[in-house]
Amino acid sequence: MSNILSKIGLYTVLIIGAFLSVFPFYWMFVMATNHNSVINRVPPAYLPGSELVTNFKNVLSNIDFFGAMWNSLLVSSLTTFGVLFLCSIAGFAFAKFHFKGKNVLFGLLLITMMVPPQLGLIPQYYIITQLGWLNDLKAVIVPGLIDAFGIFWMRQYIASNVPDELMDSAKIDGCSSFRIYWNITVPIILPAFATLAIIKFMYMWNDFLWPLVVLRDESVQTIQIAIRGLMNAYVKDNGMILSGTFWATVPLVLIFLIFNRFFIKSLTQGAVKS
Repeated sequence: MSNILSKIGLYTVLIIGAFLSVFPFYWMFVMATNHNSVINRVPPAYLPGSELVTNFKNVLSNIDFFGAMWNSLLVSSLTTFGVLFLCSIAGFAFAKFHFKGKNVLFGLLLITMMVPPQLGLIPQYYIITQLGWLNDLKAVIVPGLIDAFGIFWMRQYIASNVPDELMDSAKIDGCSSFRIYWNITVPIILPAFATLAIIKFMYMWNDFLWPLVVLRDESVQTIQIAIRGLMNAYVKDNGMILSGTFWATVPLVLIFLIFNRFFIKSLTQGAVKS
């Protein structure tokens, strides 16, 4: 009886947690389908309306929505692929190779994670202007290709999941270091790739401050900067704003659903011992 009650309590908590997680997306969808007058009334509407198409047409008439979505997709995808490759290579080196100053370098890497990114805004901006990359997507892509957390995450995962004996066997068979990384390490750390991909893609997609500083031309703006253009100082159309926000969130949900299985696997790796 106590076992049944404990299961009921567990599933109740899970259902409540799932509801609280999904409700903001549902509420955003409801707001995106209603007229501004319905949104502002008390009590507000709790069911979807019929203004989804109208609100989205208003979004398209005010900003280059699909162009901004493409810019964000390009920036987020290229940065994510670059981070996965470079951070896994660096993590592999820190985890499996012994060289002078390794612990010092890794310690300095961890220290950079404690520094707020806003402190590097001015020196980064100066470098970008000297390179002539203002109003160019390279100004957002290149600085994001190396991620201290990504290196730390990959180093920890590789150290605990790639056996040294497997690497020693590969060396005896004549494998180079890069071949050991590519043919042996990469297939083992696919769950870690999925987790880091979700984290990095979401971070780059939602990044606002740095793109706002370096991307001033409307033709190269990311979706977060473009949505900011929907806010008028005199008239605030919440339905239009929430419509743009809703459709800008859809790619993030799709990315999470695609990599969800690998994400859970990476978090539970090693939790059960045979």
